[in-house]
Amino acid sequence: MISYPRLIPVLSAANFVIGMGAFVLIGMLTPVADGLGVTPARAGWVMTTYALAYAVLSPLLVSLTGQIGRRRVLAMSLSVFALANLLSAFAWNEVTLHIARVLAAAGAGVMTPLTAAVAAALSPDEQRGRALAAVFFGLTLAQVLGVPAGSWIAYTFGWRTAFVVVALLALPVVVLIWRIVPAGLSFQTVSLRDLGRILGDAAVMLAVMFTTTFLTGIYVVYTYLAPLLETTMGYDRDGITAILLIFGVGAVAGNLLGGRLADRAGPYRTLLFLSLTQVVSMPVLSLLPLPDIWLFVAIGMWSTFGWSFMAAQQVRIIGMRPQDAPIVLALNAAAIYIGAALGSAIGSIIISYYGMIALGIAGGAVAVMAVLHIVGSERLNRQRGKMRPNSP
Repeated sequence: MISYPRLIPVLSAANFVIGMGAFVLIGMLTPVADGLGVTPARAGWVMTTYALAYAVLSPLLVSLTGQIGRRRVLAMSLSVFALANLLSAFAWNEVTLHIARVLAAAGAGVMTPLTAAVAAALSPDEQRGRALAAVFFGLTLAQVLGVPAGSWIAYTFGWRTAFVVVALLALPVVVLIWRIVPAGLSFQTVSLRDLGRILGDAAVMLAVMFTTTFLTGIYVVYTYLAPLLETTMGYDRDGITAILLIFGVGAVAGNLLGGRLADRAGPYRTLLFLSLTQVVSMPVLSLLPLPDIWLFVAIGMWSTFGWSFMAAQQVRIIGMRPQDAPIVLALNAAAIYIGAALGSAIGSIIISYYGMIALGIAGGAVAVMAVLHIVGSERLNRQRGKMRPNSP
C-alpha cells in the first residue's frame, strides 16, 4: 500500500491543474486566434511551443533539482506554472504568449514526472499500474472538467479569463502540497550524468519514444478538434464543450482501464492493443459530418483507448530502469509533449494542404507507425534482456 495515503489525491489534484493549464488551449483555439488576429492553424503553434519547451526542459530540470527535497520542488514547480498562466492571461501579442507558455512548460515539466516518481516509489510492484493511474487521474479529469470548462469560459468571458482561472486553481494546491507532502520525502538523487547515461541507452530511449509516436497521431486531430467540429458539424460553444466533455469522460475511463490492463495483461500487450485501436478509430473522424450520436460514440471510443496507454507505458519503462525512475519518467513526460508538438505541426500542415477533413486519416496513418514502433521496441528489449517478456 501507499505509505502516505493522503499524498496521492494531492498529487492527482496538482496534475489536474497541470492538465487544464496545458490543454485548455485546445478548447479555445478559435477565441485565441481571433484575439491575436491570426488563423487557428497559426494559433495552434502556441501549443507546439509549449510542447517543445516541455520536452527540452523537463529532463534537464528534473536532473538539476535531483538533490532538493521533493516537497520544495513540487511546490516551486506548481507555483511557477501558476505564474506562467497568469502571464499568459496578460500576453499582449503572439510573442509574449509563446514566452509565457515556455515558462508554464518549465513548471509542468518538473511537477508531472515527480508525481509519478513518488507514486511509483511508494507502491508495491503488483499495484504500481493502479497507483500511477491514480496519480494521473488528475490529468484525465482535466479532460472531463478542466478543458471543457476552460472552453466554455473562453467563449463566454474571453480566453484570458480561462488562463486566470487556471492560475487561481493552482494556489490552494500549492498550499496542500506544502502541508501534505512530508518534508523529509526524498529518493536516490539523480544528476545530469545519469541523464546522459540513459540518453545513451538505445533500448530505453526507443521504449520511451513510443509515447511520442502514439501521441503524435492523437494530436494531429485533437489539437484542431474545435475548428474541425465548427467546420464539419457546424458546432458552436455548446457543441464543442459537449464533445470535449465526452472526450474527457472517455479519458477518465481509459485511465482506469489502462491501469488494470497493465497489471493483468502486461504493458506490451496493452500498448500493442491500444495502438491498433487508434489505427481504426481516428480515420472515422474524416467521415464527418456524421449524426450526432455516432460522433459521440466515435469520440468516446477514441478517447477511452487513446488515454489508456499512460499507466502501461510508465510501468514498462520503469521496469527497464527502476533505479533511474525519476529520469525515465521525465523523459517519458518530455516524449508526451514531443508527440503533442509533432502532432500539432503535422495537423497544421495537413490542414494547409488537404483541409480539416483529412486530419482523421493522417492521425490513423501515424498510428500505424506506433504499431510498428511498439513491436520493434519489444524485440530489442528482449534481445537486450532489459525487461521480462510481456507476451508469449
